[in-house]
Amino acid sequence: MRRKTHFLTHAALLAALYAALTYLQNFLIPGSASWAIQFRASEALCVLAFFTPSAIPGLSIGCLLFNLSFSGALPLDTLVGTSATVLATAGMWLSRRWTIRGYPLFGLLLPAITNAVLVGWELSVYIGGGFWLNALYVAIGEAAVLLTLGTALYYAIKARHLDQKLF
Repeated sequence: MRRKTHFLTHAALLAALYAALTYLQNFLIPGSASWAIQFRASEALCVLAFFTPSAIPGLSIGCLLFNLSFSGALPLDTLVGTSATVLATAGMWLSRRWTIRGYPLFGLLLPAITNAVLVGWELSVYIGGGFWLNALYVAIGEAAVLLTLGTALYYAIKARHLDQKLF
């Protein structure tokens, strides 16, 4: 019972945090958290999937909540964007032990790969521009977030042993 409560609590907190951070960013820098070229800082939270499986539903629901409630989101984004987050975080959880000298490079690139394919396709359907160009833009934004903010968050969690204390 206690494990289930912790799982649900972590998932709910992560969902709220993801949605709130995305809204805050979109409020402060309009358009930076949507469309093809984006630097959605809340995506850095994906690194939490290395530490807890509750990040999978938590971050996916947070993405869904933002996409459902944001008027600028494309109609398919609730399904496609959320699916990309589910696949990326599940892949990160499964690959959490695949590291290069302690650095989970493959896992950090999974959100860039899944979002490039799924969201790149979605953008091609709605705004045109060609799949490969849209996929490239999405991948660059995702990779930039995960390899900078995500890496910093990953090492901060490891350095303070929060992975053992919180999860």
